[in-house]
Amino acid sequence: MKDSLKYLHEQVEQLKKDGVYRELPINYGPCSNVIDLNHHEVVNLSSNNYLGLAGHKRVKKAAIKAVKKYGAGTGSVRTIVGNMDLLEDLEVLLAEFKREEAVTCFQSGLNCNIGAIQAIVNKGDLIVSDELNHASIIDGVRLSRAEKAVYKHSDMEDLERVLKEKREGYNNVLIITDGVFSMDGDLAKLPEIVALAKKYDCLTYVDDAHGSGVLGESGRGTVDHFKLHGEVDFIIGTLSKAIGVIGGYVASKKIVKEWLLHRARPLLFSTALPPAAIGATIESVKMLMESTEYTDKLWSNSRYFKDKLKGLGFDIGHSETPITPVMIGNEAKTMEFSRELLKNGVFVSGIVFPTVAVGKGRLRCMISAMHTIDDLDFAVKVFEKVGKELKIIK
Repeated sequence: MKDSLKYLHEQVEQLKKDGVYRELPINYGPCSNVIDLNHHEVVNLSSNNYLGLAGHKRVKKAAIKAVKKYGAGTGSVRTIVGNMDLLEDLEVLLAEFKREEAVTCFQSGLNCNIGAIQAIVNKGDLIVSDELNHASIIDGVRLSRAEKAVYKHSDMEDLERVLKEKREGYNNVLIITDGVFSMDGDLAKLPEIVALAKKYDCLTYVDDAHGSGVLGESGRGTVDHFKLHGEVDFIIGTLSKAIGVIGGYVASKKIVKEWLLHRARPLLFSTALPPAAIGATIESVKMLMESTEYTDKLWSNSRYFKDKLKGLGFDIGHSETPITPVMIGNEAKTMEFSRELLKNGVFVSGIVFPTVAVGKGRLRCMISAMHTIDDLDFAVKVFEKVGKELKIIK
């Protein structure tokens, strides 16, 4: 009998030959600074739980309270009976937090991009996208009926070149960028992008997944960091990283929310966020609005760790955020480095093609407010040991 899946067997075997095949690690407890991974205690440097809110007692208590009142699930899409008052409360709170007119919550940040982009542009429009934008933006762009153009990463001259060449041929032009680029930790040149959008009569769209809860006052994001409130048309945020729960949102003008509730497909055809997630998110946002304690600790830890790694001679790229890439290059060497770190008690996921370009493999360290100085010192010592053994540093 013919094996119809032979092609997949061959491709998986090639992954193994290339040294990039991986088995998923299993975490036997909460996502914290030190975790029980595959039944071994390790320092965790690969979590998006930037502020440690995923396991905070206040957040857990709020989730339990919401389940007791509303149940485990909403039982419907928002347009039928899934639009609970708790979700409406969250959107009002997030709009206040973001200092924008309105917020529309989705089931994930990915759903924001694949739902919002196709809803706000159409045939006869153009999307101009940074070449290093997140995969979910790329997928959202592909799902739209608009035409597409790509500009070189954070290259404002190239962006203006595209706009000069193409603007007149389209009804609407939407410039899309990450706020924080997740693989390198650098920031979009948002003030320049907004200026070009005004000059060429374009719309602006910022995916701020890694800026939400990290940049700006108490984590209000990249737009707040650059003081551009009201000047970016579509601001995408996540609730699954620094906020510590699950979901995503679009901050915008009220008219955008009205339209998304009629045309964004994830809202029309997928069940709304569960009550536990909504209740927990409300509490997380309230905590950020009360204090800068969590973001202050995050940035303090980040600066400490970066200085230590740089002092050892590691190439940590040009990150401007707590995302700290350790550049290796070769894919197999990157994965070997990750495996050796784990053997020595530090978990850092290796990032290789297709997530990044061929030859651009790196370990992406995600520093958080949860980490103690002892955690970071231990991780640095392990990095030094393994880095010298693999001849990555001298």
